[in-house]
Amino acid sequence: MALPRTSLCKLISLRSISVSTLVPAHLSPPTSVASPIRRLNLSASLSTAQDPSPQKTEIRWKPMCLYYTQGKCTKMDDPIHLDRFNHDCSRDLQVNMSELTRLRSQNLDFLLVLDLEGRVEILEFPVLMINAKTMDVEDLFHRFVRPTKMTEQRINEYIEGKYGKFGVDRVWHDTAIPFKEVVQQFEAWLTQHQLWTKEVGGHLTRAAFITCGNWDLKTKVPQQCEVSKLELPPYFMEWINLKDVYLNFYNRRATGMRTMMNELQIPLLGSHHLGIDDTKNIARVLQHMLSDGALMQITARRKPNSSANVEFLFKNRIR
Repeated sequence: MALPRTSLCKLISLRSISVSTLVPAHLSPPTSVASPIRRLNLSASLSTAQDPSPQKTEIRWKPMCLYYTQGKCTKMDDPIHLDRFNHDCSRDLQVNMSELTRLRSQNLDFLLVLDLEGRVEILEFPVLMINAKTMDVEDLFHRFVRPTKMTEQRINEYIEGKYGKFGVDRVWHDTAIPFKEVVQQFEAWLTQHQLWTKEVGGHLTRAAFITCGNWDLKTKVPQQCEVSKLELPPYFMEWINLKDVYLNFYNRRATGMRTMMNELQIPLLGSHHLGIDDTKNIARVLQHMLSDGALMQITARRKPNSSANVEFLFKNRIR
């Protein structure tokens, strides 16, 4: 993939809209030898091995501008806004490659960290594109999703309960679009990065989704496609459940993101259950595991003739 890529991290406003910027997402690996869990020095911007050097400084954590992540920020010339909110999706995920001595060669070029939000219908669709060789953040795709089967009153109640506590209910109402449009824009994003083409179809090219569990792609995406009257896109046919890789690599069971972060001594950044923040925290767990020498392999795959049937490829897995 030598062609140039356009990064959403460096995106400017796509259009001007009258909104204020209020922010407040069959193989059985060997398990006979457990890989030790190292303690890493994690700051808001650094995920590397410990270094006692006094020259290392922490960068103040700032919440992402959720208008910016969707190409709709109109305050890029406002210094107060820029000081308050983060407009760089890689800010919390920077790594120092010179300090990584256990990093293994991966069979994939890119890892797409995805963590959906919404139990009734999908409300948030964030994907972080991580370079599997350098662990750098290449790009971010983030959309809020407007339900199609719910009444406006139910949507308002649902969003107030879900996002009101984070202070992002207004930005959700200002930016949310139907799932069909999200899929169209996501496919354009995949094509832009040469990860998939509509004409060829099939699986992703040298890339795979990373999820924290099987629910997102095994259950929720097919349900939402049915509600939105869409065929299940072919790139959602396989994925990597990070919890299964974690179990087989460290020989330790982790039931969720918070468990993995606690065991790896990674502090939580942002708001748990805000999709964009959870996606970034899962990416930090992924970076830690890669730095420890973990190999990312497909853990689940839909059977060709029946998308409802999923084959789990690891013998040892979280059930």
